Amino acid sequence: MAGEMSTGSLAMMHLYKRTPRVSLLVVKIEGEYFKKATGRTHFTCNDGALIKQTIQEAIDTKEARSVRARSEGKNENGEVVAVFYITWSFKINLKI
Repeated sequence: MAGEMSTGSLAMMHLYKRTPRVSLLVVKIEGEYFKKATGRTHFTCNDGALIKQTIQEAIDTKEARSVRARSEGKNENGEVVAVFYITWSFKINLKI
């Protein structure tokens, strides 16, 4: 799903070669549809800083933390066709 990918790629970017290793898992997906998606639809997420902060909190506290990231899909005319909210959980991976 494009909504998951736009949020997940931000999470993976902040986890790449991170020490300690942190696991990520989708725990909830919510969606709202406004128009039929025809043609190219682009999904974007602007919650990179929030995702990074949540990952750091998981590392600092050594406890799982969750973040609800918003992904907005727009058609070629710039009209919003759908909005997805993906809740990610981050947890330090103690197994190496």
